Amino acid sequence: MDSAELRVFEAVARTGGMKRAADELHTVQSNITARIKALEDELGCALFERHSRGVALTHSGERLLPYARRVAWLLADARRAARDEGIPGGPLTIGSLETTAALRLSPLLASYAALCPEVDLALRPGTTAELIEAVLDRTLEGAFVCGPVAHPSLTERAMFVEELAVLAAPGIGSIETATQGGIARIVVLRRGCSYRQRLEALLAQRGVAVPRVMEFGTLEAIFGCVAAGLGISLLPRALIGPVWREGRVSLHTLPAPEAEVSTVFIHRREAYLSSALRAFLDHVAERALTTPSPRYP
Repeated sequence: MDSAELRVFEAVARTGGMKRAADELHTVQSNITARIKALEDELGCALFERHSRGVALTHSGERLLPYARRVAWLLADARRAARDEGIPGGPLTIGSLETTAALRLSPLLASYAALCPEVDLALRPGTTAELIEAVLDRTLEGAFVCGPVAHPSLTERAMFVEELAVLAAPGIGSIETATQGGIARIVVLRRGCSYRQRLEALLAQRGVAVPRVMEFGTLEAIFGCVAAGLGISLLPRALIGPVWREGRVSLHTLPAPEAEVSTVFIHRREAYLSSALRAFLDHVAERALTTPSPRYP
C-alpha cells in the first residue's frame, strides 16, 4: 500500500464511482478498478460495495478513509513546506463571519495586501459552523469565528472582543416589551450562526424557549426586517450603530456576561502554516491590539 493507491481510494470514496474518480484523476476507469482491486487484495478485505449507481464504502473502507485523507494532507503539507522560502506569497484562502468582515477586516486586508503583494488573498464568508467545517476539511487555511471553539483538531487565537446588543423596531422600549407574553420572533442568519445560538439562549433565560425564526442571507435584509417590526436580532453593537443613528431600529444593551463575545482565528493544529498565513496572523494580531472597536450609544 502506497500513497498513490490511497489517493485513488480517496477519490473513489469521495466521488462515489470508479468512472467519476477516473475523470478526476485523468486516467481510464479500468486503471482505477485495477488499483482498487489490488489494494483490496493486499489488505484482505473489501473496501467498496458495488451497485448500479456506483460504489459505497464498506465498514473497512470507512475505517481506512481517515488515514487516506491524512496521508494526502501530510503530503500536501510536505510539498508546501519544501517550497516555502519564508517569503509570503502564493494563494491564501481564509474565512470570516460576515460581521467580522464588515467591522474589522477591510483595513487589515488592505494593509496586508500592501505589505505582502505576492500573496493571492481570498476571503470566504460563512457562519461559525460552516467555517469550522471548512477549516477541518482544509478547504480554508483558517477562519475568523465566534469563540470559544475548543475542538481538539483546531488551534484558536483570540483576535477581537465585540459587545453584542439586541436590535428591535423603533419605539420598542426594552427586550421585555419585544417578547411580551413569552413570544418572540427572531430575525437571523442561516443555521450555524453563532449570534443566532446566543440569542436563542438569551431568550430561553427570559422564558422564551422556542422563538419563531426568520432566516435571511444578508445583514441588510436583517436590518430591514427588524426595522419593519418583523422581529428582533442580536449583533455586534458597533455594527448596529449606523443603523441606530438613522433611527431605523432601537438598540438594547445587555448585561456584560451576555454581551461580550470573542472573535478567534482558527486553523488546523497539525497543518503546516505557510509564510503567508503566519505573516497574516502577526499582522492582524498586532493591529487588533491597537485598534479599539467602534462604539455607539
